[in-house]
Amino acid sequence: MSGIDILLVEDNPADVMLTREAFEEADFPHQLHHARDGVDALAFLRREGKYAQAVRPDVILMDLNMPRMSGLEVLDVLKVDAALRSIPVIVLTTSRSETDIWRSYDLHANAYIPKPVSIAEFVDVVRTLGNFWFQKAALPPRRP
Repeated sequence: MSGIDILLVEDNPADVMLTREAFEEADFPHQLHHARDGVDALAFLRREGKYAQAVRPDVILMDLNMPRMSGLEVLDVLKVDAALRSIPVIVLTTSRSETDIWRSYDLHANAYIPKPVSIAEFVDVVRTLGNFWFQKAALPPRRP
């Protein structure tokens, strides 16, 4: 595959910038798309409104704590939608709450990763994600 399409669902501009920088440092072919909250993420995934030309992402990286619609609410919608449930969802959040971890996996998140504090650790997490999800794992084929 020449590049991975990743949908980052994150409301914090500083975390968006850090994630973009970490992906650039990790140096693997990708296109990082951004939705600022769960409502925008669903519009992107359903190709609604300004997202009518959006690509279907290969993977979703999602924060849990967002305005309008939380990551848990998005997971709840995604995993019952036959057209979207095959997209792997990696929860990337500051929450270390056991309740959030359990609920994320109950809603079929594919991984739950607490956000690292330092930039170096964050880059390491992104490299590890890239190595596993984008080089080792077989992702669902893209649908027409």
